[in-house]
Amino acid sequence: MAVAPAAARPRPGGGRLFIIVGFLLAVVAFGAVFFLGSLGGGASIGGPSQTVVIAKQAIPLRHQITAADLSTAKIALTGNESSLANIYANTKDVENLIAEINISKGAVITSDMLAKDINLVPAGSAPAYLPLAKGYVAMTIPTGEQQGVAGHISVGDYITVIVSTNTSLFQTKTTTQGKLVSKTVFVDLRIIGLGPAAANVQAAGGGSTTTQGGAPTTGVTSSLTVELTQCDAEYLTWFLNNTNVRYTLKSFKDYGTAPTDNQDPSCPQITSAGGVTNTQVEARYHFTAL
Repeated sequence: MAVAPAAARPRPGGGRLFIIVGFLLAVVAFGAVFFLGSLGGGASIGGPSQTVVIAKQAIPLRHQITAADLSTAKIALTGNESSLANIYANTKDVENLIAEINISKGAVITSDMLAKDINLVPAGSAPAYLPLAKGYVAMTIPTGEQQGVAGHISVGDYITVIVSTNTSLFQTKTTTQGKLVSKTVFVDLRIIGLGPAAANVQAAGGGSTTTQGGAPTTGVTSSLTVELTQCDAEYLTWFLNNTNVRYTLKSFKDYGTAPTDNQDPSCPQITSAGGVTNTQVEARYHFTAL
C-alpha cells in the first residue's frame, strides 16, 4: 500500500524574513502617519493656505515691534473664516505696535496680542531701557490739545515741529524792524512715549482704553517723548524756550524707517553737542531770509 510522503519541513529561518519585512513596513507606516499628522494640524495636504505674520524671535511685553522681530509663514485653512479675522498678512501692519504679552518665537501674531499705545499695556514688566538707536537720546516735550493734534499722536508716530517767532531775535541791528515768521524745523521726530493721559486710544484689536470702573479714560496726552540726537535736542530746547512751538502729525503712508545707529556727520555722538545760541539757530535755519 502506498504511503503519502511526509510534509516537507520548513527550512530553518525561512519565516524570519517575513517577520522582519512586516516589522519594517509597520515602522514606515507609523512614521508616515506621524509626519503627516504634524503638517498643518491634520489639515488636508495640498489644500488652501494663508500667509500670516509670525514672531521671528521672542518679543517681550511692552516692546515696540520692529521689522527685525517679524517674519511670515503659511498655514493651512480649516474652513473657519472667523479664525482669520484677527491675524496679519503683512509685516508692515504690525511694525511699531506694542506687545501686550510676551510673544514666543514662531507664534502667529494676532491683534489681541498688540496695542497701538504703550499706555494700554500693564507696566509691571516694563523694559529696563527705551528703544533708542545708538547715538540717540530721548527727550520729553510738552503738548496739549491744540499743540499736539488733539491727542491723536501715539507711540510709533512721526511728527513735524513748526516754530513761530520774530526775526528780531536774530538781528544784530536794533534799528531794523523784525517780522513774524513760521518755519518747520524738524520733519521726522519719532514718538517713543506718551504721558500721562490717552483719550480713548484703541488697542490693535479694536478695544478702547478703560479705567478700573469700565468707563473710557478722558484727557489729552500732556507730553511726548521723542528720539533725536543730542545736537537736535539742544536746538529743540532753544525753540521751546524762545518761540511758539506747534506739532503736526504725519500720515502713516509717509513714515520712514525707525532711526538706526547715528550717522549724522555733524553730530556723530552725544559729546558733539556744543551749545546753541541765536547765531547757531539763524545759521542753521535762516529765519531772516524768509
